Amino acid sequence: MTEFLTKAERLPGSFDWYLLLPAVTLALLGLLTMNTFGVGSSLAPRQMEWVGVGLVVYTLLASADLRFLRRSQVVTAGYLLALALLALLLIATHAVMGARSWFTFGPVSFEPADFAKLALIAMLAKYLSRRHVDIARLRHVVVSAFYAGAIILLVLVQPDLGTAAILGTVWLGMMLVSGISKKHLAIVGLIAVLAATALWFGGLHDYQRARIAAFINPASDIRGAGYNAYQATIAVGSGQWLGKGIGYGTQSKLKFLPEYQTDFIFAAFAEEWGFVGVALLLILYGLLVARLIDIAKRAGTNFDAFFTLGVAILFMAHLFIHAGISLGLLPVTGTTIPFMSSGGSHLVAEFAALGIVSSLARHGRSVARDAAQREFVG
Repeated sequence: MTEFLTKAERLPGSFDWYLLLPAVTLALLGLLTMNTFGVGSSLAPRQMEWVGVGLVVYTLLASADLRFLRRSQVVTAGYLLALALLALLLIATHAVMGARSWFTFGPVSFEPADFAKLALIAMLAKYLSRRHVDIARLRHVVVSAFYAGAIILLVLVQPDLGTAAILGTVWLGMMLVSGISKKHLAIVGLIAVLAATALWFGGLHDYQRARIAAFINPASDIRGAGYNAYQATIAVGSGQWLGKGIGYGTQSKLKFLPEYQTDFIFAAFAEEWGFVGVALLLILYGLLVARLIDIAKRAGTNFDAFFTLGVAILFMAHLFIHAGISLGLLPVTGTTIPFMSSGGSHLVAEFAALGIVSSLARHGRSVARDAAQREFVG
């Protein structure tokens, strides 16, 4: 099987089906969950178009030779562009539902934070690939935290606490796989506690503090800040073992569960598919992440390995935070789940990430690890 996969990845224009099939299946499950089957308006037709765009993006990137992405100039340019777009949001856009998170061009909206996630992963991958041997030094932890912190700060100002938490998880996850020392990990934990304290007293809006308070005690404001979390847990629990059936979710289809096609699609899926369906969902995500980890283990360069692991961590962060919110384990912050939630910006970015990983994997093993590092060290 390993020999077959290796040969397939060397074929020009070939796809990594072990990456693509779980992603497409998840997207189809999302379409089924958000489809209203003729009862009211549905986002499924529009989302189907975005799935098509995502597949085209994957095809183009997976078929191209993207080894130039390893160059420092390209990585730095992408990172600075992400910072510029996030900063421009605060200047040139108006708040929508209390947040400045999207550029709107007619019927199309673009969320720069989705691009910023990939830009940050690339920046950290480049930094760690050249310094992973002496990553135990504290200054490398501080520098990498600065790269992540600049983007996280701009996201927090929007404000978008959920995306900021995911970006922070990506940074922490990549530092852990790079071999950060336990002492420095404790320092990072202390800094996180201090930052959270400062954020609580000086950075969070009143409605965000209310959501956290409702998470600690949902029953304290069940008709206000705790309403979404309460309805989500009802939806998940009412699915029981086999679910209510596709299209028969009462909490979602009758609009008791707000934003069930985006922020709470996991809860809507669990209501209709039940425990068995959730187990299937987790298996699909497990297959996707396992394939990414396998690609990282056999990567041709350290950059390829760290970038691929960063994408895996990104997907896991989205999954655990989104599912944790639906299960009442985390405060409501408004996050998507990879490939399933409605929205084109994040979906295209996720397929783009898989396309980049496929391209780097297919071209990376044609050269030795040390040769590739010397060629693209600049």
